[in-house]
Amino acid sequence: MATADPVLTLADLETWTFPGTALAVLGHPIKHSISPAMHNAALAELARTDKKFATWKYCRFDIPPEDLPRALEQLRAKNFRGLNLTVPHKVIAFDLISSGRIPGVIDPAAQPIGAVNTLLATDQGWHGFNTDGHGLVLAIRSDLGLDVAHADIILLGAGGAARGAAVACLQRSCNSLWIANRTHANRDALLKDLAPVAHGIPLHGFNPANPPAELPASAIVINATSAGLRDTDTPPADLSKFPKPAGVSDMIYNPPQTKLLAQAEHLGIPNSNGLSMLIHQGAAALSHWTGLPAPAEAMRTAGKAAMQTSL
Repeated sequence: MATADPVLTLADLETWTFPGTALAVLGHPIKHSISPAMHNAALAELARTDKKFATWKYCRFDIPPEDLPRALEQLRAKNFRGLNLTVPHKVIAFDLISSGRIPGVIDPAAQPIGAVNTLLATDQGWHGFNTDGHGLVLAIRSDLGLDVAHADIILLGAGGAARGAAVACLQRSCNSLWIANRTHANRDALLKDLAPVAHGIPLHGFNPANPPAELPASAIVINATSAGLRDTDTPPADLSKFPKPAGVSDMIYNPPQTKLLAQAEHLGIPNSNGLSMLIHQGAAALSHWTGLPAPAEAMRTAGKAAMQTSL
């Protein structure tokens, strides 16, 4: 990694001094994150019309989950304005704030998700948001030309990322939601939690190894599992067993083409990886911190360049 973008730790935070406005992404691990490249490019673009943003800086911290409470306290004490949270901190931070262990509030739109990926420092503490669903919906629209509203959705996975995707689709009035997960207990638990948010939208669960005959054709398939991050991973589903989808969206952006997307390409199904989702959710987070529209194209250019460097 470039020395200009080091991976910082809690020890670095204890001795942190910075005269400008600081932002950061927290994760464990975090060394492969391209968020600093994206956000610092966006800040440079904003500084062209408002010089105050030349004093803003976005960095990254590798924080083990057991250190997150201390890190959040220190980051606020050190006057960090905003944070992005990635694995494994989204649910942990939600629980810390909603329980009152860390001062702050959870945005109402993030309540049914049970996870936050964006924090804004306020006088009352951290204000938690979740921009993942917003990023996913915009990515599907921009990359595939599809809208989740009134569409049938086949969601692969039942973890935290799947929960955010499911709530986003339900809140935007999808036609139906089908959740595929091999572990039926996790799948059933998610379906139960989603029922109050569905407001009558049909919810279904199934094992991706044995998809039901009732699966809708022309659905939008969303991969919210981590299957595909490694070359040795088995795809989360066999698309040839599904009625032909309208499109396939994979939240994974590195590698750029997972085995699932390669199969979609082979079957002639429009498909996209998770880079656009990362950009759109990051742009929404930046807007929370600055109060201004984010320069998404500058973020996209920087993100693509950072991806090439990491490959």
